[in-house]
Amino acid sequence: MADLKAQKPVIINSVGLSKEFRDFWNRPKARAVNDIDFQVYEGEIVGLLGPNGSGKSTTVKMLLGLLYPTAGNLTIFGRSPRDVKTKEQIGYLPEESYLYKYLTALETLDFFGSLFNLSAAERRSRSEQLLEMVGLSHARKRPVGEFSKGMARRIGLAQAMINDPSLLILDEPTSGLDPLGCKEVKDLIMLLKKRGKTVVVTSHLLSDVEDVCDRVIILYGGKIRATGTLNELLTIPEESRITTPLLKPEITEKVLKILRENLKDENFSIDHPRKNLEEFFLEVINKAKADSVETAGVVSGGRIADYLTHPSDSKSVLEELTRAPEPVQELKEEVLEKAPEVKMEKIQELVTEEAPEIKIQEQEEKPEPEKDLNEVNKKLSQLLSDTNNDSQ
Repeated sequence: MADLKAQKPVIINSVGLSKEFRDFWNRPKARAVNDIDFQVYEGEIVGLLGPNGSGKSTTVKMLLGLLYPTAGNLTIFGRSPRDVKTKEQIGYLPEESYLYKYLTALETLDFFGSLFNLSAAERRSRSEQLLEMVGLSHARKRPVGEFSKGMARRIGLAQAMINDPSLLILDEPTSGLDPLGCKEVKDLIMLLKKRGKTVVVTSHLLSDVEDVCDRVIILYGGKIRATGTLNELLTIPEESRITTPLLKPEITEKVLKILRENLKDENFSIDHPRKNLEEFFLEVINKAKADSVETAGVVSGGRIADYLTHPSDSKSVLEELTRAPEPVQELKEEVLEKAPEVKMEKIQELVTEEAPEIKIQEQEEKPEPEKDLNEVNKKLSQLLSDTNNDSQ
């Protein structure tokens, strides 16, 4: 790392970089990036890693000049990220490609090329070359709104390179791509490195990062939890590994004692075994969680809510509620059948012993229809009689 610092110029320099978001009342809401220091050197491929909400996207937005740091200092090519000259040297592939869906692939690249004041001839030449490179030359006249997600990622990658940037920032570059597309993107990143370009990659596909990155920076809770070359971070120095051609069982038992004698001219190597990047990444994050590090992003879920783990309880309560009136009704019918003269007050006393919360309302006695009719006839006859007497 010391040799790299001595030989390569610094492209990105961050010192005490912090970003705090505030609410409407200017009260601190979340500290997305918290006092981080890092450098990216010319010709490096650096992986910016971390779970959702760890501060990656906020850091990238500050690199692009879209967000202004709350504290600290950030320079790119020795200038502010908001400097127009800085932006001219940056190519950016966002996680989601926002393209004008009615423009063709060729028109899309021509449009982005015009933003960098490229001549018409230069835009045409670069667009054709980029479409060929990303495998979309056959679809140059198709509207990008018809593209699949994988095709949209390819055209997005092409637009990120239309200005031949010195610094390329790729956010999830292989998202939505098939295995062939992933390999082509990784090959392209390696080619850019050979040309002296600097690349910053953010991705959740750690195997892709491991394939192309020289160095990684792992963020959690807005802080850098680990940084270094892949060899430094993933090597297990306490163990050794010997790589040989396929050995017979009896030779394996003798191991190092007779290894050289039996292999003779065969090549073999001894080195330290390595973890893979995914294992190391999870170790760093789990350690940060164990240390009770706060993060504004997602965290692992807790145990399932108690009421979801006991569905039988709610069922038994419902059964009791629906079954409660039945014995009360049976008791009422039984009492009336054996002793019709028993008053409702007595029935309520008996019911209260079984279910104190239940009250029984005595129904109003309805008059018999025939009796009501006779009363009406009598009143009508009396009314007619009184009317006749008055007329006489």
